[in-house]
Amino acid sequence: MTDRVVYFNGEFIAEMEARISIFDCALMYGDMVFEMTRSFKQQPYRLRDHLQRLYASLDYVQIDCGLSIDQMEAATRATIERNLPALEEYDFQIMHDVTRGGLGLYDTIIKEGTAPIVSINVLPLVRHTGAMADKYQGGAHFVITPQQSVPARYIDPKAKNRSRVYYKIADLQAAQLEPGAMALLTDEHGFVTEGTGNNFFMVRDGQILTPKGHDILRGVSRQACMELARNQGIDVIEADISPYDARAADEIWFTSTTICMIPVTRFNFRPVGDGQPGPVYTQLLHAWSEAVGVDIAAQAAEYARLAPNWKP
Repeated sequence: MTDRVVYFNGEFIAEMEARISIFDCALMYGDMVFEMTRSFKQQPYRLRDHLQRLYASLDYVQIDCGLSIDQMEAATRATIERNLPALEEYDFQIMHDVTRGGLGLYDTIIKEGTAPIVSINVLPLVRHTGAMADKYQGGAHFVITPQQSVPARYIDPKAKNRSRVYYKIADLQAAQLEPGAMALLTDEHGFVTEGTGNNFFMVRDGQILTPKGHDILRGVSRQACMELARNQGIDVIEADISPYDARAADEIWFTSTTICMIPVTRFNFRPVGDGQPGPVYTQLLHAWSEAVGVDIAAQAAEYARLAPNWKP
């Protein structure tokens, strides 16, 4: 049994005991915002950027979590410190979940009450990154799904929230098109938006293109990738990208917190470029690894080796 603990509204409780009521707004409405951060060398990567987005999300959904951003950061670092012995040598996720709390209609049968609940957990990334290890070399397959992104005028994807059933539907549709394929969503005008938990990039004629920030989650890793590219002297343009444009891409990849960046070597059942990870992707992954002091792909490969016998 794990010795890890979870920060839960100011207290540290055993991970296995961390629960919310079935009458919580998170379950009744998907009324929760969250952030996923990761570590490198067991140090949080861009934690403040993630917390700033968390607080922007809280403002959007009008939840007062009772903590200032500085207090949230202090609680996060305390959670990491309490868990370091149980984390051994592994890098880990840092998950912040904030729910509005129990639905008032059921206040007498909710032991946690109806105030917002803040939880912070940490978990080794062995399964997260290990599961994607082969894709650093072999690449992923993106397919456009019938399920589209929800327009920002209905629910703004820039606020990282748990009301994401459309992501799940898109994942199911992608798997039905081809087992192992990954969903790529479009907006109501047919332009590429994002994957289900990742941001899209492509290269054409030496320039990097990524979708405009209208109907997407503006990922922290997306921003990191854009900064790395510009530091390498590579132009990055935010643009309206159609599937037609993506078909003609020289390279495609996606970014996401736990894996940083993964090449896409097939798009809608066709090879991207020569069907191999491209030179710009390779250059940026190397730069990212140097910046964090960890060989990102090699770490994923090591975690893949450990994963079959590893228990969370």
